[in-house]
Amino acid sequence: MKASHAPDALPPDWFLRVRLKFRHLQLFVALDEQRNLHRAAESLGMSQPAASKLLGDLESQLGVALFERHSRGLTPNWYGECLIRHARGIVSQLQHAGEELNALEAGNAGVVSVGTVMAPAVTLLTSAIERVHRDLPGLKIGVDVGVSRGLVSRLLEGELDFAITRIPAGFPAERFVFEEIGEEALCFVCREGHPLTGQAPLTLEAMAAYPWALQPPGALMRQRVDGLFLQHGVVPPRQIVDTADVLVALALVDKSDTLTVTTRETADLLCAPQRFRRLPFEEALSVQPYGLVSLRDRRLSPGAAALMASLRELVAHQRRLVEPQPSNGSTLSRRP
Repeated sequence: MKASHAPDALPPDWFLRVRLKFRHLQLFVALDEQRNLHRAAESLGMSQPAASKLLGDLESQLGVALFERHSRGLTPNWYGECLIRHARGIVSQLQHAGEELNALEAGNAGVVSVGTVMAPAVTLLTSAIERVHRDLPGLKIGVDVGVSRGLVSRLLEGELDFAITRIPAGFPAERFVFEEIGEEALCFVCREGHPLTGQAPLTLEAMAAYPWALQPPGALMRQRVDGLFLQHGVVPPRQIVDTADVLVALALVDKSDTLTVTTRETADLLCAPQRFRRLPFEEALSVQPYGLVSLRDRRLSPGAAALMASLRELVAHQRRLVEPQPSNGSTLSRRP
């Protein structure tokens, strides 16, 4: 086996020439999860010798090792990581196809899995779902709310049909189609009766003295808040609970002097006036625009395409409401 250097360039039909089987894909996923050949084989109902032969034969055909062998098990190298990533996507897409076939057999209109960051989940996506269900009442729609990095990873792995999110740094931009929707306006939230509600003007120094509940480091909303403190030369809060769950953050805010930051749409929906207050911070806060994100080389199912079309219509309608409109042939005015 030529394991010491990269393989020769593979032809487009390489998977046919090396006789790649679905069992190979399952084995890659199992090895990634177990990192041990015996346990991976056991999880697939195979013997260890059979799994070892399956892997060894493929490595011989490719002319490169995919895993590093050591006393504790197996670790994928770069070649192995590449095949594992694509194997996961293929397995996930086939599982998704089965769900869609079952839904069609049951008389439904198919299955859609969509991911979204928080703000569009509150109003935009829920409105689009309500509209598409008028025409396709049997369409099964699954919605996952998360942060951009996790959503884009799941999109690449085939777990989501499309997402309403951003494309974080480090992901291959050429893989995606991005249709911008808009920014997320942010606000600071505290409990009703918090000591800061009576303080004017509100300062970052005063806010930093209290505990906070924020998205984990690296999340865009967290980066915006951290950058705000750095920009103003203020030492960031020392007591921070890292959580991507807005309900956990609001529960901490409700029970203590903890502060949090969330989108204005989320605050309007979840923050009851008798329990929560928006802090009147003068500087406008927002994070970079989000949009409809799909994979350039993946065709959407009819149900996913219908939901995306409904989202596009709603976005276009919202833009018409705020765009300058001609009045009396010459003057521009804004609709309320």
